[in-house]
Amino acid sequence: MRGTDQQQAAMFSYVSPEARIPARHPLRAIRGMVDTALCDLSPAFAELYARTGRPSIPPERLLRALLLQVLYTIRSERLLMEELDSNRLFRWFVGLTLDDPVWDPTVFTKNRDRLLAGDIAQGFLRQVLLQARGAGLLSDEHFTVDGTLIEAWAGQKSFQRKDRPPRPPADPGNPAVDFCGEKRPNATHASTTDPDARLVKRAPGQAARLAYHGHVLMDNRHGLAVGAQVTVAAGTAERAAALALLRRPPRRRHRTLRADRGYDTRDFVARLRRHGITPHVAQRTRASAIDGRTTRHPRYRISQRKRKCVEEIFGWLKTVGGLRKTRHRGVSRVAWLFTFAMAVYNLVRIRNLLGAPA
Repeated sequence: MRGTDQQQAAMFSYVSPEARIPARHPLRAIRGMVDTALCDLSPAFAELYARTGRPSIPPERLLRALLLQVLYTIRSERLLMEELDSNRLFRWFVGLTLDDPVWDPTVFTKNRDRLLAGDIAQGFLRQVLLQARGAGLLSDEHFTVDGTLIEAWAGQKSFQRKDRPPRPPADPGNPAVDFCGEKRPNATHASTTDPDARLVKRAPGQAARLAYHGHVLMDNRHGLAVGAQVTVAAGTAERAAALALLRRPPRRRHRTLRADRGYDTRDFVARLRRHGITPHVAQRTRASAIDGRTTRHPRYRISQRKRKCVEEIFGWLKTVGGLRKTRHRGVSRVAWLFTFAMAVYNLVRIRNLLGAPA
């Protein structure tokens, strides 16, 4: 018998959102780890909010929504609110019922900015790593460090001289700027849109662009990111950030650090040795600081293959995490999002390593 095409919607539903989500859905395992991390961050949340007044967006729901924005590559808060309004899976993950109204994008953004002052991203990353350590997925011996450029939310036309006021353009919407043949070093020029961004290029022959430097310290056992930092782009930023990140893991006697040729300098290698870390750094063609006492061991050759796994983290951050070109301005905001996206990557990685629930 042919069914009727009835258009009138039902007024009530007796099936809860929890029952509508498949038991083997990947977000179920991630939701459990996120809830555990947010529960441990509750004291930090309490310090950011007043004890009286009108209730704001719960920080737990705020972070779950931001996690979905990173995980599903949603490019703006307005689109995120639209997805929350219509997507049943998103509502379940954030903790909204089917009848709860979604937030205004401007209100959501202002509440998100409150979390910048509390170092919540670093705390969230630490809580995720504690769960990974409890599952036996981390070690304290072998690490890899590397950096990448994160393109800033600023155009080339905004990079102007510091010592002269900007001239009013004839066309404010799309001004004509001719900087062909002009030397534009960072010492004399700055972006009027994002003053923290610096004009850099990754390699000779590539185009220079306004960017930040993102740094990752990876544990070599399962490729989890154990440290994240964003700095102003500079020639020595990678090596300085690597030394800063290495102070965070627990110190052990026999540790190794894998890195590419950009870290092969005598000062950096000497400082690693003073800290009791064996520098498994790729050798430069000329004047390498890595000698035979390191390269003669078979572990050095294994390290050169293993260190390439850090590129998987950068690839995920730029294709899925939306950090090929950041949507935020200022080194503090970019660093917050970079660290938070690193924690989301770890959640996905841990879920894949532990396997789907039976």
